[in-house]
Amino acid sequence: MILFRKFRVLILMVFLVACTMHIMIDLLPKLEKRAAGPDTGNGGCQCAHIPSEEVGSWGKQRIRSAVEPGWPDKHTLRILQDFSNEPNSNLTSHSLEKITAIGERLEAFKRMKQFAGAADNQKTLIGDASGGKTVSVPVVSRLAALFEHPLYKTDLPTITDDDTLFNVNTDIRFYPKAAGNQEWHNEANAEDDEYPPTGDVTADSYPNWLRFHIGINRYELYSRHNSVLDALLKDLVTQRITSVAMKSGGTQLKLIMTFQNYGQALFKPMKQTREQETPPDFFYFSDFERHNAEIAAFHLDRILDFRRVPPVAGRLVNMTREIRDVTRDKKLWRTFFISPANNVCFYGECSYYCSTEHALCGRPDQIQGSLAAFLPDLALAKRKTWRNPWRRSYHKRKKAEWEVDPDYCDEVKQTPPYDRGSRLLDIMDMTIFDFLMGNMDRHHYETFEKFGNDTFIIHLDNGRGAPPPYPFAFLLPHRVRRSTHLRLQLLAKEEYQLSHLMEESLVRDRLHPVLIQPHLEAMDRRLRLVLQVLAVCVEKEGYSNVVEVDDIPWARGARDTATRRNAIHR
Repeated sequence: MILFRKFRVLILMVFLVACTMHIMIDLLPKLEKRAAGPDTGNGGCQCAHIPSEEVGSWGKQRIRSAVEPGWPDKHTLRILQDFSNEPNSNLTSHSLEKITAIGERLEAFKRMKQFAGAADNQKTLIGDASGGKTVSVPVVSRLAALFEHPLYKTDLPTITDDDTLFNVNTDIRFYPKAAGNQEWHNEANAEDDEYPPTGDVTADSYPNWLRFHIGINRYELYSRHNSVLDALLKDLVTQRITSVAMKSGGTQLKLIMTFQNYGQALFKPMKQTREQETPPDFFYFSDFERHNAEIAAFHLDRILDFRRVPPVAGRLVNMTREIRDVTRDKKLWRTFFISPANNVCFYGECSYYCSTEHALCGRPDQIQGSLAAFLPDLALAKRKTWRNPWRRSYHKRKKAEWEVDPDYCDEVKQTPPYDRGSRLLDIMDMTIFDFLMGNMDRHHYETFEKFGNDTFIIHLDNGRGAPPPYPFAFLLPHRVRRSTHLRLQLLAKEEYQLSHLMEESLVRDRLHPVLIQPHLEAMDRRLRLVLQVLAVCVEKEGYSNVVEVDDIPWARGARDTATRRNAIHR
């Protein structure tokens, strides 16, 4: 009996020693940092680094022992996480999930200072005659000034039921729990399996992704000052991810993510850093898709006032907790592994670049990516896919027909749907948009089937953008909308300047900086080139033969005038 009691005391002592060692290991990194103090060469920076969630959901399922030397111990993980949050490390390591309210305010202040740039340092000080004090001149937002310009305040035609994608009261039926909001739930009908029409409740209570879908019409994906847009962008970054699956088709890995409010988005993970450039000898169809190009394309589309790119936001994703642990796709789940550098990696399944050699790895389990909001399901809103008449050849030795046939353009103008309406002008808008983005991969485009041929082109799949600094061959427009031409001239002016507008717009994204300075400067150069080509065309062909009046888009009179003009010049 005495031996048994001694044995119990011994076990208790061992347990207490183990607990003490565990606590000391947890506190060791903090004690080291505190002991280092402000005199360690860090310039007195007092920014707190919040470590990301450990790769612990996996670690709990594995026995950390000498048999598995590849799996880091707890202390090693802490050091990895602290290192991954250093400012000089790879951008994918910056964990934004657990930032406190104070941290968010500090980050916002830093971004405002970055955006203000040199203008902040050269502000004129105005003397106060009464007190002798100086008052700094407030920095004016170029983006806000742009959106206040008359060119960005033109009205659309009156929208009828035929011009809206959905009739709210009859077309859309929505399950109340999908909103993630208890106000949707009607206790009286809790056991009723019917799907009540959205007209039964106010539109303000719909989830933001549904309000975005309802707002789509013949002329635009969203209106200029739609408050739902900012809310939807916030949802893309903050909504809890409940399931993940690989998207079928396509050449590279893309994931479909479903959120707590039943919204969905397409996730394109980071494959290259901002500074990595595509070599000039690479073919456009063999390049990686860039997540930051998707984000930049959405912001450029808004600045050009096209509003044809679905909302896109950058997000830092925990690969373990937000992808591996929630996916039911076994093919995706089986591709996860731990790299020799103790980072979580996966590669999925796709046509190209889905192998261990091209695996996507976190720091240690955090990865950047773009999230593009889904358009309405094809069962509710069918879309028609069109072959781009100016697509590239996608062949290593052959050129596209438009590159070798001087009469190709005239042939296209005589072919439906390019022989009437605004489709040809839409193609020119898309061409300018892709040229500014450096996207040479526009092989197809889509439109909503309900609106026929008199509607806008949806600018989907912009991952092969982010303009390289070197020149490349591209189709430049020979005809353009008057509104597009005027906006391009406006964006080339010093008081606006496209690169500054893009920088200001992109600073709001969580993954800022989205584009590096050479990419922004390349946009300015390409904009000047577009205007130069249009000026040459105007001088040669005449203004009325190059610039189409579009004060009232898709109005019958404008369509008839354009059709007659095309007939005269054939």
